[in-house]
Amino acid sequence: MDSDIDSYADENDSGNVSTDDDNFAMDVDINNTRQQVDLESYPYEVLTTEDIVRHMVDCIKEVNTVVEIPATTTRILLNHFKWDKEKLMERFYDGDQEKLFKDARVINPFNKPIYTPKPKFVTYLSFKIQKLGIEECEICFASYPSNMMTGLACGHRFCISCWCEYLTTKILEEGLGQSIACAAHDCDILVDDVTVMTLVTDQRVKSRYQKTVTNSFVECNRLLRWCPSADCNNAIKVQYVDPRPVKCTCGHTFCFECGENWHDPVQCRLLKKWIKKCDDDSETSNWIAANTKECPKCNVTIEKDGGCNHMVCKNQNCKFDFCWVCLSSWEPHGASWYNCNRYDEEEARAARDAQEKLRSSLARYLHFYNRYMNHMQSLKFEHKLYASVKAKMEEMQQHNMSWIEVQFLRKAVDILCLCRQTLMYTYVFAYYLRKNNQSMIFEDNQKDLESATEKLSEYLERDITSENLADIKQKVQDKYRYCEKRRKVLLDHVHEGYEKDWWEYSDL
Repeated sequence: MDSDIDSYADENDSGNVSTDDDNFAMDVDINNTRQQVDLESYPYEVLTTEDIVRHMVDCIKEVNTVVEIPATTTRILLNHFKWDKEKLMERFYDGDQEKLFKDARVINPFNKPIYTPKPKFVTYLSFKIQKLGIEECEICFASYPSNMMTGLACGHRFCISCWCEYLTTKILEEGLGQSIACAAHDCDILVDDVTVMTLVTDQRVKSRYQKTVTNSFVECNRLLRWCPSADCNNAIKVQYVDPRPVKCTCGHTFCFECGENWHDPVQCRLLKKWIKKCDDDSETSNWIAANTKECPKCNVTIEKDGGCNHMVCKNQNCKFDFCWVCLSSWEPHGASWYNCNRYDEEEARAARDAQEKLRSSLARYLHFYNRYMNHMQSLKFEHKLYASVKAKMEEMQQHNMSWIEVQFLRKAVDILCLCRQTLMYTYVFAYYLRKNNQSMIFEDNQKDLESATEKLSEYLERDITSENLADIKQKVQDKYRYCEKRRKVLLDHVHEGYEKDWWEYSDL
């Protein structure tokens, strides 16, 4: 079921928009939908769903002008190489083409096999049926005219009804798109897009397939990333991957490399470790500190859930028997010479040191975690300030101030939110940072920014009256300018440290 590239573009424009036609055709106005943002510092584009489909088709066309094979086959090959056009070209011309097509699970278009269905029993009747153009479907075992049978380039043919049911099941129940294999049980050749869109009749199934293909294209392509904001269907396209901020037209700013909210000054790898640690530790850390002890042998955390003080470590590699009270081995507790109540200074010191080390580690984590979460919560509240600031701006205009003159309040909230976000991630950076002279400078910068941010937040929450209007405006403007300056100083210092290799990390 091959087609030329133009036909492929019409039948395979996929995305989140349903149409009434039986193909992928979409009306696309790229000039009106594509946004180019911040091209000088980090070039990227915001793509709508229609743009993504057009970009996918353009990639296929670009490759197809060189390799000259069916467009649907080109799409499967590109997906196999995660849409790396250069890598595909290199393998196509420099490697074993037969192996290339086999690895990508497509039939070599230059050497298609000839398939002749063979009846199970060669009889006069079966011979006459073949002569009349009747074939038997190997799924439902019913006989159909040849025009009601179809298949892939591999030659396996089944009735249209069975194909439709098979594809619908794969798409709806298994969530497959790019990786639907031939319906023959011993064939791994992939079903192409044109076949799917021709045989599937339910528009709901077609729409799901469109979304799956589009998602796969974006997720496989290292130069594309979906906007992580809820209910946003845009993607960001970059020229090269870098841990830099990108802003979607929906207003959400995130790090292109890791997809998290923009997290300067902490690097992606440390933020990933922090998020995992928070997911594992934060909900139970306070309870652990108050209600558990660590095994004296392997340091695994243990909860006492009964009155007996004879404890057995649940660690399969340990199984140590010990006393919950004194944390020493349980074995001598039954001996007449052993006194659990007697204080042994040396043993107590060793146990105390081990326990103190673990408690200290937990206390350190909680120190940074609590401050990280505090700024996160404050940032959420700060976002609500926009509503109250709007009311204040209207009130100030009633006090003979122009619209332009009251914009300082919105500017102040913008900077306040930026400072909160930066401070939140400074505590992630600080948690992993080892102490040295530069880390002390960083902590001083962090302290200055934190102090100024809290003062700015306090000013913005004050009630505005005609009597204090001039005073508040001056204080807010002075403070947000100072916050902006201190934030830049902090970030510049951290970035300089990255360039000059000042920072050393622990707990990695």
